[in-house]
Amino acid sequence: QVQLVESGGGLVQPGGSLRLSCAPSGRIYIAYDMKWFRQTPGNERELVAAITNRRDTQYSDAVKGRFTISRDNNKNTVYLQMNGLNPEDTAVYYCEMTLREYTFSRPDNYWGQGTQVTVSS
Repeated sequence: QVQLVESGGGLVQPGGSLRLSCAPSGRIYIAYDMKWFRQTPGNERELVAAITNRRDTQYSDAVKGRFTISRDNNKNTVYLQMNGLNPEDTAVYYCEMTLREYTFSRPDNYWGQGTQVTVSS
C-alpha cells in the first residue's frame, strides 16, 4: 500500500519561508495530479495549490503570489514553497496525489499524514 511521506513543516516567524515536500514511500508506476491542502481545527480541509503532470498549476486566492507548487517527476515528489508566511497560514498541511501504484493499477487518490506549519512571533 502506497504511503505519502511529507516533510518540511515547522515553526516560522511572520514573513518567513518554508518548503514542504511530499513523496511516495516506495516505487510507483506514475503520478498524475498533485495537490496541497491545509486544515485548521474546526474547519474543512481547503485546497491550497495543485499541479498536473503537465505542470499546469492553480492556487487559492489566499496564497496566490506567495506560494509556489512544483514537482519532480523523476522522484514523484511535489513541493510547496511558501514565502511571506503570516499567522493565517498556520495549519496542518496535507499532500494528495492521484497515482497508479503498478502498471495494471487504476488511478487512485492517496493522502499524506499531514505536517504542522505554525507562523508565530
